[in-house]
Amino acid sequence: MTERTPLLHYRLSASVNESERRAPPAGQAVEQLPDSPRQRSTHQRQAKKLSTFFGVVIPTLLSMFSVVVFLRIGFVVGHCGLYQAIAMFLVAYFIISMTVLSVCAISTNGALDAGGAYYMISRALGPEFGGSIGLMFFLANVCGCALFVLGLVEAIVATFGVPEATSSFQVLPSGYWWSLLYGTVIALLCLLVCLVGAHIYAKATFLIFLVVMFVLGTIFISFFVVHPRVIVLPPPSTPTANGTGPPFATTANFTSFKLDTLLGNLWADYTLDYTTGNMMNFATVFAVMFNGCTGIMAGSNMSGDLKNPSYSIPRGTITAVIFTFIIYNLLCVLEACSCDRVLLQRDNSFLRDINIWKPFVTIGVYSSTLSAAMSNLIGASRILYALARDDLFGKVLSPAKKTSHSGNPWVSVLISWFLVQLVLFSGKLNTIASIVTIFFLLVYAAVDLACLALEWASAPNFRPTFRYFTWHTCVLGIVGCAVMMFLINAIYASASIAFMLLLLLLIHYLSPTSSWGYISQALIFHQVRKYLLMLDVRKDHVKFWRPQVLLMVSNPRSSVGLITFINDIKKSGLYVLGHVQLGDLNTLPSDPLQSQYDSWLSLVDYLNIKAFVNLTLADSVRHGVQHLLFISGLGGMRPNTLVLGFYDDCSPTDKLIDPSLSTSQSTDPLDGKVVGPQEYVAIIADAMKMSKNVALARYFNNFDRAQALSPASSSQGKGAVYIDVWPVNLLRPDSCSYVDTCSLFLLQLACILNMVRAWRKATIRLFLCVEEGRSVRGSEEKLGQLLKELRIKAQVYPVPWDEQVALHWQRQGDEEDYVNSFPSNATRLSDDYLSAVNKLILDQVRPPPAVRFLYLPRPPADTRRYTAYLHQLDLLTKDLGPTLLIHGVTPVITTDL
Repeated sequence: MTERTPLLHYRLSASVNESERRAPPAGQAVEQLPDSPRQRSTHQRQAKKLSTFFGVVIPTLLSMFSVVVFLRIGFVVGHCGLYQAIAMFLVAYFIISMTVLSVCAISTNGALDAGGAYYMISRALGPEFGGSIGLMFFLANVCGCALFVLGLVEAIVATFGVPEATSSFQVLPSGYWWSLLYGTVIALLCLLVCLVGAHIYAKATFLIFLVVMFVLGTIFISFFVVHPRVIVLPPPSTPTANGTGPPFATTANFTSFKLDTLLGNLWADYTLDYTTGNMMNFATVFAVMFNGCTGIMAGSNMSGDLKNPSYSIPRGTITAVIFTFIIYNLLCVLEACSCDRVLLQRDNSFLRDINIWKPFVTIGVYSSTLSAAMSNLIGASRILYALARDDLFGKVLSPAKKTSHSGNPWVSVLISWFLVQLVLFSGKLNTIASIVTIFFLLVYAAVDLACLALEWASAPNFRPTFRYFTWHTCVLGIVGCAVMMFLINAIYASASIAFMLLLLLLIHYLSPTSSWGYISQALIFHQVRKYLLMLDVRKDHVKFWRPQVLLMVSNPRSSVGLITFINDIKKSGLYVLGHVQLGDLNTLPSDPLQSQYDSWLSLVDYLNIKAFVNLTLADSVRHGVQHLLFISGLGGMRPNTLVLGFYDDCSPTDKLIDPSLSTSQSTDPLDGKVVGPQEYVAIIADAMKMSKNVALARYFNNFDRAQALSPASSSQGKGAVYIDVWPVNLLRPDSCSYVDTCSLFLLQLACILNMVRAWRKATIRLFLCVEEGRSVRGSEEKLGQLLKELRIKAQVYPVPWDEQVALHWQRQGDEEDYVNSFPSNATRLSDDYLSAVNKLILDQVRPPPAVRFLYLPRPPADTRRYTAYLHQLDLLTKDLGPTLLIHGVTPVITTDL
């Protein structure tokens, strides 16, 4: 008999909810999948003819009712009582109503194509979320179809099966293989319908709706016209433990409307479920009841076939939700008033026994279950086709793209049916029923998340015509779905989330880049803008200083070593690659820089550095650098340090193997071939006038960090790696100081480099230049104490340089020029002195360092001496290997806590 159908039969309702969402009623559903719905043909536009009632209300009602309305309302009232039952429906409908608001919002924000929840999630949250949720949605529909098929088989066998041949109607043999045969036949019937086309199901939907509404009408009428009667209860599936405990009743009463019956059914009375033998509680009953509250996205799934989707989806979905809520609560009240507690608890199909004609309820159960199985199969095939069209899983799903002449994805239908057939072999699927419900709840939560992300991103193009939602409703929907998932089964919920995250990572790393747009970029923009406004430059403090670098690059193919090295010393600060292209926009048809941005960003990705790119068009390199120093960055994130390649005659060498990264083939304007020495030094002076720190990088064109840090690079083979720092102005031996702003800036950058993971094993060597007559030990101790206070670990090496000082220039007598911020006395340095200092530096390298930091003096005040200044720097750093000449203009080190 039908009343012996196990719990599986009633948990299946969760699956039907989603299947109808995936079953477009017209055979043109396949053509609705491309990203641009406006590209459909005139024939397809004509197919969009469904009204709100036929296209949204009917599918949503059938999805939400399913078999629960016939077989599980009494179960809820019998265990929970009328008060808790109504409270449960209020909570459940509050949860789904939050998701309904999100569905309505997304569906009215522009054209919604076929694909239902998968389409909404993937186009809002990106391919990672969309693909993972879409695959889980596909599997849920496949399992849902199998669940409904098995549920229908159980209902048929319970009514017509041979084992209890007490009726002439029981003519069907039963058993595992017979049930599998019946299920296969039903699945083949669903397959035939889907292969012919979704329009067959669309026509049948209205007939099924009429059947279900008629059966519901007979149920309501029966409460009023059927006289009280005694109903024989089905035997429990499991006896009481050890034969103890109260015996199960064998009969129960339908009392019609009585006040005593109502009073007896007001409060909860949880007991054993006679179909499973498990003890019921609020959570377990709520989980079963919630299955009848899902299926809310059936209407949005049919947007491609609606006359006016933005009008129909919100109104139709909300109408269906309100109608089902009223019907469920009316049934609760009627059953509580007319059926005693034992009948409600011990007979899930008692509505058949009190109906004016018993087969009505059976017909309703069969009809709703069969339609659910067909719609799940149709839905699964449409999801699979949408996934295949989007190429998220590469060639694995490419066969599923094939369609018939009418647009029916017949290969997807066959694949879905084959998987359904495999699931049918597992027989009882109580466990999978819970997983399917959890998968559907994950989809609902993802839709809420998509709407929440769109709302939080504040994108101007997110302006749905349905405005009755806020981010609060989205959050409540997410929380509600999450709570329900863990309420149904915490282990399965955790496993489902883990499975989704695994799929998300796989798609992220394996799938091609999509052109749908990424909501993450909009969210990041929104948050970055907010925090940049909060970053107040007036609150800057030396304790939290970090280098924010603008590196000028023209030909990146010969600057790879320098680009990667500067990436190491930025210390989580701003890093900008600047590029100046000579030209005048007045004489050009368009901006020539726009087409270069993608190539520069590809370079950043290729080198795996964390940098921005700023390009500018100017009539000279100097003006271009000025532009970038003025405009680079935003708010409190602006470059404070300018890095230039050194002015010399070194030939550029292409260090990029990948020919696709052809960012710029022009000669570096800072290498002496486009820009002259006068302009080059003027750029340095401009930066210092703008209170920017300046660094000149020499001999980095062949720099390779891996090779520089390799133990084999040490001439002594001891594996030692060194960073050499000369914190004295070597062009001013008569005014050497180790505690001025520039010297401390050198120490800070060396320390920052030493803090980078790849450079942590390197040792900082600090060279202390001393003259005869000065206390070497005292100077060394003083410098060591300073390093200790600054928390910088370095080895101090005293270097006598009397011979070099003896060769320095004749002191000038003009003290005013001597103390000038642009000292002109530097112009009187002799080449012999500079060569001697250069040799002094070279002689200290045992073993040679990976990089040297040298003090960069200010350019002379007299612009006529710029060429001589550059010549002095050239002699000073000749053949030193990778060297940074650094000049700091702002304090960057403090001894305070």
